[in-house]
Amino acid sequence: MKHRLIHIVATTLLIFGFVSGVHAASSDQKSIHALLKTYEQALNAGNVPSILKLYTQDGVFMAQHNPPAVGIDAIEAAYQAVFTAIDLDIKFDILEIETMADDWAFARTSSAGITTINATGDKVTEGNQELFLLRKTSDGNWKIARYIFSTTNPR
Repeated sequence: MKHRLIHIVATTLLIFGFVSGVHAASSDQKSIHALLKTYEQALNAGNVPSILKLYTQDGVFMAQHNPPAVGIDAIEAAYQAVFTAIDLDIKFDILEIETMADDWAFARTSSAGITTINATGDKVTEGNQELFLLRKTSDGNWKIARYIFSTTNPR
């Protein structure tokens, strides 16, 4: 009887711990999904201040054909240059969100849409694949720690 009670208690604690962990992962995934959708909206609006709020202070933005922008000041300059050159109308498809630790996760996305070249007004189709490395900050919010993308459109 005593062994059976211990087994029941241990099983209950194991199940509760698993369910609790699943809930935390689900909550984190929802938060990361919301972050990525906010990023999509900020990109489409060309809103640099909104984008900067989504990055960690030591974040890294690795845009194709450019050196990495390391740190929030460099990230700000890089996005200002981007939006001087182009306007975006894109949609992210979130393919994968995985938490790797309590405060680290990654997301893999693809995006497609239209890019307007500001100098000419020309519109071109846009297609990229993206990888985000995300960190949960001390206030419990997920932020972009590293972001890299590359085109999926053949040139």
